Amino acid sequence: MNHTAQLSEVKENKPAMSADRDMQAQALLKLLSDDSPMVFEAVRDKIISLGSDTKIWLKPCLKNTDVLLRKRAEELIRHFDRESADARFLAFCLQPSTELDLERGAWLLAQTQYPDINVEAYSAVLDDFAGELRERLAQPITAHSALTRMNDYIFTQLGFTGNLANYYDPENSYLNRVLDRRTGNPISLCLIYQLLARRLFLPIYGIGLPGHSVCRYHSSTEEIYIDAFNLGRLMTREDCVNHLTRCNHELQAEYLAPMSTRRALGRMCGNLEQIYIDAKDETNAARMKRYLAALMR
Repeated sequence: MNHTAQLSEVKENKPAMSADRDMQAQALLKLLSDDSPMVFEAVRDKIISLGSDTKIWLKPCLKNTDVLLRKRAEELIRHFDRESADARFLAFCLQPSTELDLERGAWLLAQTQYPDINVEAYSAVLDDFAGELRERLAQPITAHSALTRMNDYIFTQLGFTGNLANYYDPENSYLNRVLDRRTGNPISLCLIYQLLARRLFLPIYGIGLPGHSVCRYHSSTEEIYIDAFNLGRLMTREDCVNHLTRCNHELQAEYLAPMSTRRALGRMCGNLEQIYIDAKDETNAARMKRYLAALMR
């Protein structure tokens, strides 16, 4: 039987018994490494139509000696994993605002692009960073001194910096890649700063200025702004107002209000949507549009 006839037989087969499914799996996997792009596309579509349960068939292929089979099986598994991550993040975005956690949301967003990341391991890295900072801030010190020590550790010792060279790289928005590369955009570096501050119980929150995110330390007696994109430069409220003036914005209360989790994630997804639109990546742009719609509900 030639490949076309075999493929046609596979397409028409709708097994009800596990033995039939095993036969179908064997036929599909045999065709998965076919050299013909047309045959592969048809097999790929068939496997995707059968759903994520087919990962049971595909995973053993990752150890196969056939390089092409391994590559295509990995591609399909990744498709299903991203599909699952997409559904999880959408479900998260549709939750009531009171149930949205910023760190969890950032990791769920990262998994839509990198479904295989080990979130627990990355969170442990942040825990380690916070542990080191806790020792540095152990003695009673002023807020200004505490922020200076935080900045020295985060931006000098750890080497985090704003990605000026490639500001519109989408990887600047995915938390795992920001940690891997120690660089990001304003909101992702503010996120790192916030997540460390939260582990230290410091009153530091994200502030969404138009065109630029910063953090703010806010106690009953002090208000200090931190520009995480620019090596933690400490700023005053007047500095923020001057930024608004330069950007032709009048001062509005929302500009200096702490960003909610929904607003912060919306800003991250909005950045990514525009980056993907500019790159003519319609699939990922549409994905971000779905997330934004869910966050705005």
